[in-house]
Amino acid sequence: MITFTTENIFLLGSLLILISILISKTGYRFGIPTLLLFLFTGMAFGTNGLGIEFNSLEDAQTIGMLALSIILFTGGMDTRMKDIKPILAPGLLLSTLGVVFTTLFVGLFIYGISRFTHLNIQLSLIVSLLLAATMSSTDSASVFSLLRSQGIGLKHRLRPILEFESGSNDPMAYMLTLTLVGVIATGTSFSASDLILSLLTQFGVGCVMGFLMGKGCTWLLNRIDLPNTALYPVLLLSVILITYTLTDNLHGNGYLAVYIAGLMVGNHKLSYRKEMTTFLDGLTWLLQVVMFLTLGLLVNPVDMLDIIPVAIAIGAFMMLIARPLSVWLCLLPFNGLPPKAKLFLSWVGLRGAVPIIFATYPMLAGVKDSHLLFNIVFFITLLSLSFQGTTISWLAKKLHLDCKEEPKSEFGIEIPDNIGSRLQEILVTESLLDKGRLIADLSLPKGKLIMLVKRGNSYIVPNGQVALQPKDVLLTISDKRLAKESTTKADSTGC
Repeated sequence: MITFTTENIFLLGSLLILISILISKTGYRFGIPTLLLFLFTGMAFGTNGLGIEFNSLEDAQTIGMLALSIILFTGGMDTRMKDIKPILAPGLLLSTLGVVFTTLFVGLFIYGISRFTHLNIQLSLIVSLLLAATMSSTDSASVFSLLRSQGIGLKHRLRPILEFESGSNDPMAYMLTLTLVGVIATGTSFSASDLILSLLTQFGVGCVMGFLMGKGCTWLLNRIDLPNTALYPVLLLSVILITYTLTDNLHGNGYLAVYIAGLMVGNHKLSYRKEMTTFLDGLTWLLQVVMFLTLGLLVNPVDMLDIIPVAIAIGAFMMLIARPLSVWLCLLPFNGLPPKAKLFLSWVGLRGAVPIIFATYPMLAGVKDSHLLFNIVFFITLLSLSFQGTTISWLAKKLHLDCKEEPKSEFGIEIPDNIGSRLQEILVTESLLDKGRLIADLSLPKGKLIMLVKRGNSYIVPNGQVALQPKDVLLTISDKRLAKESTTKADSTGC
């Protein structure tokens, strides 16, 4: 057996990360979710594999808390508020009632197979509900990673719905899990009013803290004058961790707070957005690798052999019945979404790191059969990432829901709103060059100047005699007092 020590932890950890990244490159070519490969890598090097022994639930929870805070903030920062507003109502229903419905449906199913089948499981009703609650939320790390790494564009605003749901449904699942763990561990009962009050406190404090910290962070980033631009991402990281811990100490939900703070920061002009985005993207991937590797090391694959039939039954029921039924019930008031869009939402109920982390709480509380619950949750996560994660792109194309993703900024440059100017990127087309191909031939509005021309991977300093080509990208700056703002109506498909 290999144990972690001060002398070898950095070497072993670095080797695991390196191997995971190399393996993920191969898996990406075949459409296999990289997070699934990280889990398998951890299992391969664990106790039943090459012998690395890791069994610290507390350390796993700490790593999960840190990773999820950064992942949720980054996900919120990359989400545009104009995409969130039209889908706020369905997104909220999916992230609250959807979690409750999933817990009830799956919990009753688990209790039913415990009593009326010969499968190797005997759980009480409340323990069955606890097992269902740990798996009731759509995993943010998995959804953000799959949608963005595969560059999936979706019609009918499905992408912001999925991202908003996965980013905001953890508080409900977290509260249900902790409440049921407390009831089982202490033997006390709870009232519906107590649960509702606790949920309102978690959501209320989380929303307020996220809003205030996001606003304060934006103000600070745009007004502080740091001597080194590399310090801006570090400053942002410190705000993320402060947001989570302060909210948690005030009995709010820290995960919801960091997601909302990310939304607030990401939807304002930032002086050094490119530097901060690059830093957070790299840190997010590092933490995802570490988190999934850690969870892979935590499980003993041999212990899962006995629960495979039970886990397959529960996983199939969750993916094919409970999740679709919950989605359709929550979206009944919204006739604007066609049936095929609801079908797609039903299938993309990915399970990932969050359910596994939640499944460690019963183990730390000493709940009976908690190791059984953990192994079932882990196996169902593998099922979800294997079947749902690998078929998202295929199903979107099959249902004709895919579309071209909106291109990202070519320059990654922003200026604060209080400067009085605005930047705009213009793609050069044949029609734009009708009056001539020189910059001097362009009919630019008064107050608008071309700052830079991007051609492929090269940048050209502009002057009037530079000849433009189709597919060049122009970075322009204009005076807000003189230039007229042009608005483009969002396509009804939401792409």
